[in-house]
Amino acid sequence: QVQLVESGGGLVQPGGSLRRSCAASGTASLLDRMAWYRQAPGNQRELVARIFRGDDISYADFAKGRFTISRENAKNTVHLQMNGLKLEDTAVYYCNYGAYYRGSWTDYWGQGTQVTVSS
Repeated sequence: QVQLVESGGGLVQPGGSLRRSCAASGTASLLDRMAWYRQAPGNQRELVARIFRGDDISYADFAKGRFTISRENAKNTVHLQMNGLKLEDTAVYYCNYGAYYRGSWTDYWGQGTQVTVSS
């Protein structure tokens, strides 16, 4: 059973920085991806950034130039460095792990952590 443990997050002023981390355990797929999503009140959950095991990376437009996703394969850990945070970045941020097996992806989710950007 895959488990995701998140750390980081909290309260930061506009323009500040935060770093989120997520460690996955119980993984067995050789083809996988790790990602961060977020959900603000009244909005749908949206992708922030995604990184595949081969380091193929994609970002949402709002994250480009401000956020950086990275992973440590040996530790099954993914990080999200968020710089230049804006009020509109306030949301619950979720870690996501996707495993590819026999033609389909299975997604697992962390518990989510609130990130609040406020002055």
